[in-house]
Amino acid sequence: MGTSDRPDSTSDRPDSTFDVIVVGAGPAGGSAARAAAAAGARVCVLERSSMPRYKTCGGGLVGLSTDLVGIDLAGLVRATVSSLTMTLDGRYTVSRGQPDAPPWLSMVMRADLDAALLAEAEAAGAVVRTGVQVLGLREAADVAEAADVADSADRRAGAAVLGADDGWVHVRVRGGADLRARVVIGADGASGRCGTHVGVRCDQIDVGLEGEFVVDAALADRWAGRMLLDWGPVPGSYGWLFPKGRVLTVGVIGDRARGAALRGYYERFVARLGLAGVPRQHDSGHLTRVRAVDSPLRRGRVLVVGDAAGLLDPWTREGISFALRSGRLAGEAAAGAVGAPGAAGPVGSAALDAYPARVEATLGPEMAAGREVLGAFTRRPGVMHALMAGPGTFGLFTRLIEGRTTVARQLRRPGVRAAVAALGR
Repeated sequence: MGTSDRPDSTSDRPDSTFDVIVVGAGPAGGSAARAAAAAGARVCVLERSSMPRYKTCGGGLVGLSTDLVGIDLAGLVRATVSSLTMTLDGRYTVSRGQPDAPPWLSMVMRADLDAALLAEAEAAGAVVRTGVQVLGLREAADVAEAADVADSADRRAGAAVLGADDGWVHVRVRGGADLRARVVIGADGASGRCGTHVGVRCDQIDVGLEGEFVVDAALADRWAGRMLLDWGPVPGSYGWLFPKGRVLTVGVIGDRARGAALRGYYERFVARLGLAGVPRQHDSGHLTRVRAVDSPLRRGRVLVVGDAAGLLDPWTREGISFALRSGRLAGEAAAGAVGAPGAAGPVGSAALDAYPARVEATLGPEMAAGREVLGAFTRRPGVMHALMAGPGTFGLFTRLIEGRTTVARQLRRPGVRAAVAALGR
């Protein structure tokens, strides 16, 4: 008997039925679970790995992230940054700022951040289950849609799965009974089941290659308080070095279609930094996907957030702040949809209806601005390097990192927009 026509294995036990199920325990999932649970919803987080678990990520917390993370970062921050060195494929080195100046960027390990956010969600009342792999989602609307092309026997089988319209999302998991929730929030990453269910479409796919290098005290001191950005030889690519005490996070990112060239860039970049023979805690790759402008963020009672929705900056590929913000918006929408006592804003289906527009209003302008800057950077990396190396532009860069302004806000200035448009042609 196939999975689509098997009897419903969900029970009404309290351990299998929830107001909200969050799939994935990264920053988006932790933020969503905490927001929904804090409003009084009964929340369950499903994570396929054990926690904490390593995630490939630069780990830089920009100002928007530190404002929204909502937890004490004192025990998580490995290092701070107040100085920047920029190069153009290893050449034309320019340094700005001072390592002992007030910091404008905090560095964390993603495993630490994710675990701390998940602990906050648990403290708010969420149930966390690790080692649970989600295989698929199914709603009453899915059965109704299938019935349009199915025979009467298939209709009866579909009704056995869900009933005519039971208002639940059924979550199929490996090796266990189905779970169900009034709302599911998909935070299971760029290649997860939830994005596929919703129909997320992406028009920019990049590959990031990154290593965590364990260095001696002398090399750690050399990079203390200072980060490196290298504008790469592959169009639209760049590399980075982020200091985290005795660990240096080094990576490059660019268009997946240029994967072989990016691998060569990464190896040369590591060698140029004198790290080719240095022990590595991790050395991995990952894909980032940026949503198409009209890509859905919701299907029925399923919402997607963070990487699962393709929400990140198209130029820098920064995603933590996008994950935290979209997660919070989804958690609030889910709490309103289930009538949680502490929910604010729209209630019932109106809360779910409002979610895509709230995300577009909050994150849409930033993503549109990132696309414009990426276009200019891809075509004129040398000019972009010269512009960003200027003292005035460095001040703007630090304000962007600190969250005191945004690229979208800057592009509303006629002079800035004209310059970016000219570079992009």
